[in-house]
Amino acid sequence: MGRSQLQRGGVDRGGRFGPDADDTGCAVLHVDMDAFFASVEVRRRPELRGKPVIVGGVGPRGVVSAASYQAREYGVHSAMPGARARRLCPHAVFLPPDFAAYSEASRAVMSIFHDVTPLVEPLSLDEAFLDVAGCRRRLGSAGQVAKLIRRRIADEQGLTASVGVAATKFVAKLASTQAKPDGLAVVPAAETLDFLHPLPVSALWGVGERTAETLRRLGLRTVADIAHTPVTSLRSALGNAAGSHVHELSWGRDPRRVTPEAVDKSIGAETTFDVDIDDSATLRTTMLALAGKTAARLRRVGLVGRTVVIKVRFADFRTVTRSRTLASPTDVTREVFDTAWALYEALRPGERIRLIGVRAENLLPAGQASLQPQLGAPEQGWREADRAADAARARFGSAAVTPASLLPQTDGGGSAAPGEPGD
Repeated sequence: MGRSQLQRGGVDRGGRFGPDADDTGCAVLHVDMDAFFASVEVRRRPELRGKPVIVGGVGPRGVVSAASYQAREYGVHSAMPGARARRLCPHAVFLPPDFAAYSEASRAVMSIFHDVTPLVEPLSLDEAFLDVAGCRRRLGSAGQVAKLIRRRIADEQGLTASVGVAATKFVAKLASTQAKPDGLAVVPAAETLDFLHPLPVSALWGVGERTAETLRRLGLRTVADIAHTPVTSLRSALGNAAGSHVHELSWGRDPRRVTPEAVDKSIGAETTFDVDIDDSATLRTTMLALAGKTAARLRRVGLVGRTVVIKVRFADFRTVTRSRTLASPTDVTREVFDTAWALYEALRPGERIRLIGVRAENLLPAGQASLQPQLGAPEQGWREADRAADAARARFGSAAVTPASLLPQTDGGGSAAPGEPGD
């Protein structure tokens, strides 16, 4: 579809794939929040509405996490270096990420989805697939359910979402992209190929820049071109698996069902230093902060991790990871930190470091885990201290409780020695 054929957000002007299109045979919704992180920031700072807002990109090595649509008009996009974003849009408002706020907003949005159907498959904090086949008698057709969800998100959360409605997950995701921002696109099951075939080859899942270039060299520029190319030719050019994959998608074939609530594979945090460092005290303090964020995120979503992983990126961009599996899964800051720091000390890189990260893997619901106290540990220990700190932060803000080693040094030398956790 050319731009001249599209409404704002990519919805066909004639309504062929618009909000009121025939949704017969459609049961899959893809809901994608619009510029989610930036929108959450604007919601709590109404004075920023209409201005270019960039989340992340703070510091000389910061990376953009999200950009409002006003900032995107200047070419700013997520994963862009912050320095480049500032050159493209010097008058933008740059804000540090507040993942606690985004997680809270995400939970509220996901709760709306679950009010509609139990078949919700989150893809990230800001998007999910829904199977609404079982909702027809109670809430109406898929298109009507999509309108209900968008209205509730706007009324209850003050945010906007774009929704694609289709017969398959793949086409529903494409439709939500066409609907952005703040739109609804319905692709009638009988007109799937009419929607799909004019799109560029890059619209197909799995077709990145390199694959798209390979296809263009073969003269294949649209999805229709791929659909009408023998699958043997595609397999020869892309490999058996990739060739078969793009051929199936080009005909709108996607047998995958909506899979409810897959448990996160990992939860963690990482940071890039403004300048490469090799100071052990700074690294230790930073790792304590990362361990605290990781453990807090585990507790927030009711998970525990059995494996602790560290990530270290050197000044020359070489990256290494080290991991250790615990005897008992944990969501305790002290245990995550002690394990992470032991892994780092065993690594002893002796080189300047650009980035470090901590994450927990092998996750499972806290209620299903046997959380063993350490031998000789008091009955009321680190886990209880973490939960008390969580409660204080929820009431008074994220800075209400902080390990002393993370506080700025005072002239009187009042803070603890760097890196002493749990003070």
